[in-house]
Parts: sequence; structure tokens; C-alpha cells
Amino acid sequence: MDLRHELMEGRADIPRVGAVFPARGVHPPYIVVNGYDDEIEPVTAYLRDLALSDSSPLTVRSYGYGLLRWFRVLWLLGVPWEKATEAETAVLAGWLRTAANPQRQRKTAGGSVPGSVNLRTGKPVLRVGYAPRTINHALSVVSGFYEFHAHQGNGPVTNPVPVSPQRRRALAHRSPLEPKPVLGRARLRQKVPDRPPRSIPDRLWD
Repeated sequence: MDLRHELMEGRADIPRVGAVFPARGVHPPYIVVNGYDDEIEPVTAYLRDLALSDSSPLTVRSYGYGLLRWFRVLWLLGVPWEKATEAETAVLAGWLRTAANPQRQRKTAGGSVPGSVNLRTGKPVLRVGYAPRTINHALSVVSGFYEFHAHQGNGPVTNPVPVSPQRRRALAHRSPLEPKPVLGRARLRQKVPDRPPRSIPDRLWD
């Protein structure tokens, strides 16, 4: 089994090289560096655009970590960012589906089983791995990065993150007052379960 399949099946891990650091300026407030502490300029350009578009510093930081994860996959596979394809995106999605999330490793005495529902609060207990919303967010970060560079005339001809043209057309000019149509997901996007409403006291509702 080659490295790609090892990653997709969760039998290999992504080296934790590179980092996200606060920048000296405001646009962007954070930068991403590689394993040699060299700034990744294509990422900086995209994060700068996010900051100039009035995204919060926390949003820029979150996108920085998402892109650092993406570049770690590319570095491990030996693929330049401007030559990435859907095959590398599939590796990322597969790894996120099977890898253990380090932030879910905390153990508490008498804690609930991951994936169950907390009987006291009614909230679902987080799974050991990455949640579907997290995986979809990771794909959105990568997709936005390549959309930005395609607008600048850089990167691959085709965005490596699959899209659903039907879904984009249907949601492009939809009024927020209209009911959301039921549409198929793009490839590699995860199914996000509906969140059941939780009861609240009448006083808070009023």
C-alpha cells in the first residue's frame, strides 16, 4: 500500500512541520512558515486578502492553520501547491476522516463516550476524530485559497477541491427568507447531521 492510501486509511500520520505565527503587521495578522521557518508567500497573499476583506484575526488564524495542514500533506507527497489535483484533496479528506483529533484525546473520569449525547446538557459528545463540519471547513479553506490564486492568474487551471455547479447556481441568488433547497453535496464533502432543537425555559425564550 502506497503512502497516499496509508494516509487515507489513517495508517500514516502527517508530520507536524511548519507553524502559524503572529505577523508584524495587520494585513495579515498571521503568517504561515514551513519547516525551515521560511514564510509561505502564496499563503500570506491569501491571508492578506482575507484581512483586507474585513475578516477577523481569529478567522485569518483559523484559515492559516487550515492551509498549514494542506501544505503538510503536499510536502509529504512531494507535490507543489500549484500542481495539486483532486487526488491530493481526497488524501486530505480521507486522513481527516480516519485520523485521531489531538484535541479530542482529553480523558475525564466518568466522562461520556465520544459520539454519544450528554444526558445532562443534551449536547452531543465530540467524536474522537474530526467532525464532518471540520472536514468541510478544511475543504472550504483550500478551495478559497485556490479561487483567490486563480483570480490572480496563479495555481492550477482547475480548483483541486470539487464543487457542485448545481448547488452553486441554486444558492447564488437565493433570498435568506426562502426555505433552503435540498441539494446534493459536492464530492468529498461530508454529510452534516441536522442539529435537533434543544429546549429552553419560557423565560429565556420570551
